[in-house]
Amino acid sequence: MIGAFTLPNEYWSNLQITSQDVENLHTILFERETPLTARDLVSEFIESRIQQERRAAEQKQESAGKPYLPKEKYSVGDDLVFPALGWQKGKVSAVRDGKNPTVVDGFDVITVEFEDQVKRLFAAGLASHFLNDEPLQKPGEDEMSADSILAEHGAKLQKKLESAFVADEGLVRIAGRWFPRSLLIDISEGQLNLVEAVLDMAGGEPLPASELIKDTEIPVGANPKLAEFSLNYAMQSDERFDEVGPAGQVLWCLKRLEPDYVREVPPWLRYADIPHDRDDLTPEMLDLEAQLDDELTTDNFDDDEEVSSVTITLIYPHLRAGTLPVSKRTRKLFPTAYEAPRVRFTLVDGKTEQRIPAWVVLEQGYVFGLREWYKAHQLIPGSLVEVRRGENPDEVIVEAKTQRSSKDWVRTVMVGSDGGFVFAMLKQPITAEFNDRMVVHVPDFKALDPVWDKKRSFEDLLLMVMRELSKSNPQGHVHAQELYAAVNLVRRVPPAPIFAALESNPKFKHVGDLHFRLENDEEGAK
Repeated sequence: MIGAFTLPNEYWSNLQITSQDVENLHTILFERETPLTARDLVSEFIESRIQQERRAAEQKQESAGKPYLPKEKYSVGDDLVFPALGWQKGKVSAVRDGKNPTVVDGFDVITVEFEDQVKRLFAAGLASHFLNDEPLQKPGEDEMSADSILAEHGAKLQKKLESAFVADEGLVRIAGRWFPRSLLIDISEGQLNLVEAVLDMAGGEPLPASELIKDTEIPVGANPKLAEFSLNYAMQSDERFDEVGPAGQVLWCLKRLEPDYVREVPPWLRYADIPHDRDDLTPEMLDLEAQLDDELTTDNFDDDEEVSSVTITLIYPHLRAGTLPVSKRTRKLFPTAYEAPRVRFTLVDGKTEQRIPAWVVLEQGYVFGLREWYKAHQLIPGSLVEVRRGENPDEVIVEAKTQRSSKDWVRTVMVGSDGGFVFAMLKQPITAEFNDRMVVHVPDFKALDPVWDKKRSFEDLLLMVMRELSKSNPQGHVHAQELYAAVNLVRRVPPAPIFAALESNPKFKHVGDLHFRLENDEEGAK
């Protein structure tokens, strides 16, 4: 008998989505009247393709000729297929009487010539034979698992479906879910005005369509899911509204009620690109870069790494803006969305269980909403904050590594009236654990603003900061991590340009273990 029907891996790898595939999925959406994601539809697509190929295989076998059964009679010229030989095809070239004393009723012997010109003899008209009773296995009778195909090829097939759906004007998408345009309910401008009023009363708190729809006067009897999707689609096309729900949820907010630093990047996080060559970074620098979790670092991270918690060392720009970095590593801890560039979620204090409304600004790579929390814990640049997964998809736990307040000697930045600054080791109140190399106490945040406004060139700024830091070390050595933290007191710069300058600029000399000193510093010698 033939083996079970299956399709090779190459079939799924090289598959192209056809208009018939899309039409079949249209039918599913019409029948269910429920918006579905491409991920939801992938399994339906796989099942449909398996059935389609199965039918094609059956038709091909049926057209190949009559299946050979020993009990049947055959004539010269008959086309036959042989299930027991893998459905090989052959033609009857001769028929003669068979002779066997054990067969009472007699039988025929047929000569069959196969496609490879090989001739073989078979019995025909033989009433008693085991092949007469064994059912013919057809292509549909298999154990091919749609689940295994989904596991191996689902992600790629999903992307192909998404592309095909985008090109189909008959489908519309909201928050990753697709639905036939023709089934949408018309939502009027007056109904959208009512929705705006409801969101205005909510004071910036996002609401789902299921809540908003109560005030839109949609006709009684309309399919609730269809009505919600129609409202979502109408709101998506209106600039007053912003969809801010994490993946799996659709939540709406008025754009004008979103915090300023959600709609635009805080000034302390804005980075003006500094040309540099990443090839200058040594393996030790790349390791340090990965540990710093800077949101502006887009390379040097293993996407397959499992992440359940990350301890972040706060740098001044994030502390000042009330934000957390969404690096390639920490991104796995925060909610994402199918389409929304901004996602509203909840931070939960790991010690007090205080719930903090927060926003993930995905494109710019930061979480906003922690300014008051930072102040309450009296955190300083260099303080440690742990971020870990929450119990719910739209919650993230954040915990300051706090301790009983005490005085400790830490590097402190002092700003002069001329916009210059120096570092001094002074006793300061410390309320949380900190990174020894990155801690810098800033007595007055606003005092640093004139330094930011000076807009020094990157090289001048780097030399100035390096010079001031080296004064606190008898050998004049400064670690690359110290320099990164200190530079970010007065300008937003990711690690790579700083590290590349340390390695490539002859004014800096590496003295070992990522410590550097200034070489022939004429300005510092004055």
